Amino acid sequence: MATGTIAAIVVGTGFGCRVHVPALRAAGFEVVALVGRDPDRLARKAAEQGIPASFTDLDAAIDAASGAGDAASGGANATLVTVATTPDTHAALSQRAIARGCHVLCEKPFALDAAEGERLVEAAERAGVVHMLSHEFRWLPERAMFGRAIAGGLIGEPRFLALDQFIPFCADPAARLPHWWFDPTAGGGWLGAGGSHLIDQIRCWLGDFHSISASLLTVSDRQGGAEDSYSMRFRLKNGVEGSMQQSAGAWGPPASLTRCAGSTGTVWIDAGKVFVADRDGTRELAIDDDLRLPPAPAVTDAKGVSRPAAFETGPFIRLCEAMKAAIEGAPVPGAIPPPRFQDGLATMRVMDAMRASSASGGALQTL
Repeated sequence: MATGTIAAIVVGTGFGCRVHVPALRAAGFEVVALVGRDPDRLARKAAEQGIPASFTDLDAAIDAASGAGDAASGGANATLVTVATTPDTHAALSQRAIARGCHVLCEKPFALDAAEGERLVEAAERAGVVHMLSHEFRWLPERAMFGRAIAGGLIGEPRFLALDQFIPFCADPAARLPHWWFDPTAGGGWLGAGGSHLIDQIRCWLGDFHSISASLLTVSDRQGGAEDSYSMRFRLKNGVEGSMQQSAGAWGPPASLTRCAGSTGTVWIDAGKVFVADRDGTRELAIDDDLRLPPAPAVTDAKGVSRPAAFETGPFIRLCEAMKAAIEGAPVPGAIPPPRFQDGLATMRVMDAMRASSASGGALQTL
């Protein structure tokens, strides 16, 4: 390994290969191993990605990487494990990495419930490792600028927030999707897949939740399985009221509403642009230079054909840059606070409350 680099092990051959691997490399990590369950797929993916080693056992991968960590970055303790598997495996894999002294970057939701999340936070804090969660959309420029407008007082005191999204992700029951996505016991469902991101985003913009009322439902013509939609009304601890609704089962082009009304103005996002309206009229806010994303690296498939990088790659590079800085003990770059396991736990508590509310007919839940 080159001097100053940190060894990274990626667990998961799907999203892990599409997004984690190129983002880690762009941020300065060296991906030394890929971990998966299917040996044939694993070997093929490792070869496609140019990863030198592959394993079906995480401990074996850590053993092999323990000699690869550069002394300037802390030796074996500088090994990073990123977890990009099905949600029901996140906690166990993270616990194994933590027990081996590895830093951990885990996909969301990082646990199946808050109790499991609490154990993860305790383990990571006790071990003294760096721990972060894949809420990379905090770094989307329009979302970051939206939050900066609120924090900068451009709408006065924030009072009402609405987040609504229609997505055709699974509107067609015949669409080919991973089977676990519809299995609640495996952590499937749109609340964890999409809702966790928005819950984290609300907390990042405006602070913690106080109370919620929610409903989980299926909109698409699919029988049984986990929800593809949810609806939630909330009140935050600072008094902001709001609603958050998503459907991944809605036919048609994606559509969304992100809008916050305050005492002296309103801020919203429209087609990736941020606008503010107040008594002086409506104006577009230019995205500040420090919030712009790096160019995503080119992606080449097994046949040598170049294709566009996944849209998550840019913000994920920023997340990996924050992870690297934290491991090295350097100041975290940029103005966006990186999401840590404590943020994942706070999100899990909201999701648990939403499920409890839905199960009781929308009864109010206080966090």
